[in-house]
Amino acid sequence: MKMELHDYDIFPKVFPVGVSADITVKPLGVHTKFSGEYKIMVQRLDGGHIGHEFSAWNHTDYFVTPCEDGCLRFTYTADKEGELAVRIYKKDSDRRTVQLNLYALAEDMADRIPLRGDLHMHTCRSDGHGDPAVVCADYRMKGYDFIVVTDHSRYYPSLEAMRAYKDVKTALNILPGEEVHLPQTDVHIVNAGGLFSINGLFDYLRNYIETDGDLNARRFDDTVTPPDIVTDEQYNRALDEIEAGLTDVPADVNKRWYAVCVWAFNKIREAEGLGIFAHPYWISDMWQIHEPFTQYMLANKPFDAFEVLGGENYYQQNGFQTAIYYDEYRRGNVLPIVGSTDSHNSTENNRNAAICSTIVFAHKNERADILQSIKDKYSVAVDTISAEYRLVGEHRFQKYACYLMENFYPLHDRAAYSDGEIMRKYYLGEADASVVEATAALADKMFDKYFLLA
Repeated sequence: MKMELHDYDIFPKVFPVGVSADITVKPLGVHTKFSGEYKIMVQRLDGGHIGHEFSAWNHTDYFVTPCEDGCLRFTYTADKEGELAVRIYKKDSDRRTVQLNLYALAEDMADRIPLRGDLHMHTCRSDGHGDPAVVCADYRMKGYDFIVVTDHSRYYPSLEAMRAYKDVKTALNILPGEEVHLPQTDVHIVNAGGLFSINGLFDYLRNYIETDGDLNARRFDDTVTPPDIVTDEQYNRALDEIEAGLTDVPADVNKRWYAVCVWAFNKIREAEGLGIFAHPYWISDMWQIHEPFTQYMLANKPFDAFEVLGGENYYQQNGFQTAIYYDEYRRGNVLPIVGSTDSHNSTENNRNAAICSTIVFAHKNERADILQSIKDKYSVAVDTISAEYRLVGEHRFQKYACYLMENFYPLHDRAAYSDGEIMRKYYLGEADASVVEATAALADKMFDKYFLLA
């Protein structure tokens, strides 16, 4: 965390363009106490150095003294989206006391908050490590606002995690999900947030799904009734119909595989979920998917989102997926994207436990809004393989996400660590619901404090 965030607070940090935002700068201790008169200079980072003739305009100045509570206050109205530097000087001094940063958002972003999450990960219910409820608490400790449990061929672990906290409001939003593995293809598909299981539409998968309790009680969210089980005859007839409608498919693209993907993604949409095309450049002996098929998938987009960043730390997977995303972007094909850990162990013993994530710019931390915001391309994928993070997505959203990574998430994550600790203790019977809900309320207040929404 930057040193200035230890010494000073500034809020709101984010506000709409064209709105008169009342900004407070608060010293965090006697060592940074304000006294006397100060000059505050607000500058646009994209405006250039005011020492250059063509950038001499790039400053708005205020002369202020501390209020009774020791804070400095001023009102600023931004005329353009972007990051702002707030430079504070003692009056008549060129020596800067501190620089803090703000961000102004254009109209389409002005009622959205940034939510960081994971849409693809595994627990002990498939080939991962850890109780689903404990894994969720671990990811809150890592700063996640939402999570989708997506065990292989199993939907019930996500319900298990949700039900563990059903009687308490937590700061982490747990969504239903699964990794979908269907007959007649090796393509990996994620059903994120769907209200019923796609794996669970197949009777032959009973052994994967029904590990405890009745099958129907474990393959859908309590709020819906899922479709009936699909017979082999029905499945093959549906695939034949999809194949018959495909034209101009290259000879090196497996039409049956593609038909399965179309069928699966349509079923995920029926379940009101987000269908994710996962990690085509994952090395499983060879690349998991032959490249002509991947290129055909990206060009035709039967999915809702592309997992541009996933759960491996070697370059080929995320590097090649990022490159092919930008190749499509240059062609005018802008893909909705996510980044996910694909984690199989949420503890610090796994260096890939928090390797990637998604920042979604959503209106609220609710399932439907998160999924729709990703579909509408309001997301950035975050690579945290190394300490020097990388961002994938449209430049506009990258700039905002970079601001958040430097100026908001260090504060957010420090608070989230405590939330996760308390979630875990609650699940293990060592903390009361009231304590969990108190920390969740503080998380809501943090967003209210730092984001002035339209």
